[in-house]
Amino acid sequence: MSFVPEILAPAGDMERLDAALTYGADAVYLAKKMFGMRQGPENFDDESLRTAVNKCREKGVKVYLTCNTLPRNDEIPLFEDFIKQAVDCGIDAAIAADIGIMSMIKRIVPELDIHMSTQCGIVNYAAASELYNMGAKRVVLARELSLDEIAEIRAKTPKELEIECFVHGAMCMSFSGRCLISEYLTHRDPNRGQCAQPCRWGYYLTEETREGQYFPVFEDEKGTYILNSKDMCLIDHVDKLAEAGITSFKIEGRAKSAYYVSVITNAYKRAVSLYAEDPENYVLPDSIRSEVFKVSHRDYCTGFYFGHPSQCRQYYADSGYIRNFDICAVVESSDSKRIQCIQRNKFLCGETVELLSPGEDFREITVRDMRDEAGEPIEDTRHAAMRFSIENPTGGPIAPGSVLRKNVVSGK
Repeated sequence: MSFVPEILAPAGDMERLDAALTYGADAVYLAKKMFGMRQGPENFDDESLRTAVNKCREKGVKVYLTCNTLPRNDEIPLFEDFIKQAVDCGIDAAIAADIGIMSMIKRIVPELDIHMSTQCGIVNYAAASELYNMGAKRVVLARELSLDEIAEIRAKTPKELEIECFVHGAMCMSFSGRCLISEYLTHRDPNRGQCAQPCRWGYYLTEETREGQYFPVFEDEKGTYILNSKDMCLIDHVDKLAEAGITSFKIEGRAKSAYYVSVITNAYKRAVSLYAEDPENYVLPDSIRSEVFKVSHRDYCTGFYFGHPSQCRQYYADSGYIRNFDICAVVESSDSKRIQCIQRNKFLCGETVELLSPGEDFREITVRDMRDEAGEPIEDTRHAAMRFSIENPTGGPIAPGSVLRKNVVSGK
């Protein structure tokens, strides 16, 4: 292979950005307070965006700013100052879903790279090539494409055009995120970052004169969550994705936790790095594959990559997540004797936990000699975000940003 695919991680706030940087992201995508398709996360103002870009610069990581809402007339006059300020902060590219916004970026800040969002619904090489001719450096392909279709787009577009595809995270039941259900039911427009996720609800049929009587709506015998899609996971197929010519592997999740960003970024970065070392003999170790199951997730599927997902597209059990592990703490520093941590969830002295460090397999350790910030012995970490230390059973350095986590199913 002539290139190593980029690992593109989500950053909904500074904590999640730090997690992406610590665990090996090559690039991050994030939003300011406007024009971004995720209003739930904290996102970034000009000051914090500048700080974020500077952090990324220090590690050679690129920053892509989402401008991927469908703006209305009254927002257009605000965009010029918005994009000028973002460029002044040092962003590397803007992700646009609207041709008008694309044209404004070209006029206002012609030096800025433009990535065309998955919201554009790019499903063929003609559209991808024309967007390149219009000035796009990269296209984010629609999630509804098969791997063969992606490979054909790669083969029939200019080699300078970069191709980005989602490889992990939540799936939308509507085409490339162009959903109308949330706006219709809740007056929250998903195309402006306000999705209420009604696709995750359980639906029943009622008859107007029979109050309180609910009749299940079955697509088949499995259940009533007829719109509730499974999550995408391509960790088993990074070699095939790379060979198809995908430039950037995109991880969904700007609204998800820093722990999620850490674990999933780490898994895909390690898998791609291992593939790059010896493509001909690449085999994904189970130690990497198992990581994607240690974050909150719905049942996984491979989306449309290997044909229509008719057998695995929906999760019927409920609208919740599968959660087998809890993060216990984040490592701040260490020496040969002790590990200094910040609490994320309560756990007990004497428990066995997993220690995950960037770029490494997890290690099981038993928590010994737990002490509070004043150095006094404690039996648990009951106070939110408290600082504490534990004995270092490894005797070696533990990377800052490493996490301690606990299996909440097995009782370990």
